[in-house]
Amino acid sequence: MGIKMNDAFPSKWLKADDLQGRPVKAVIQETLMEDIGDDHKPVIYFRGKEKGLVCNKTNFESIAMDLGDDTDLWVGQTIELYPARTNYAGKTVPCVRVRMPAGVAPPPRQAAPAIRREEPPPNDGHNAPIDDDIPF
Repeated sequence: MGIKMNDAFPSKWLKADDLQGRPVKAVIQETLMEDIGDDHKPVIYFRGKEKGLVCNKTNFESIAMDLGDDTDLWVGQTIELYPARTNYAGKTVPCVRVRMPAGVAPPPRQAAPAIRREEPPPNDGHNAPIDDDIPF
């Protein structure tokens, strides 16, 4: 068996290949600003997942449309990650996009509750366990 790119050059960031060609539901654990190369970008981490998603403006706006633009409101919410393609530097390249899962209504927007980081988020019906087998 040959060597695959992800095996030869592992990344701590989620890539389209990690989704194995299919959509994956994931519960947002937290969003942190981190240094990514020369930039400072938001990175979304998911409950039970190792890799974070470096969040570009397109994905941030997509989540914000449903959950609000305060990332504290995203904690405990389920989103769907799916592989797609985008144009980058004149080439079509694989990417990860986000959306609300089919049949899941976004929660009503409200002020962010005062949640201490070490406490688990409240169970508001959107914290369903994720039963996929994709190990990202």
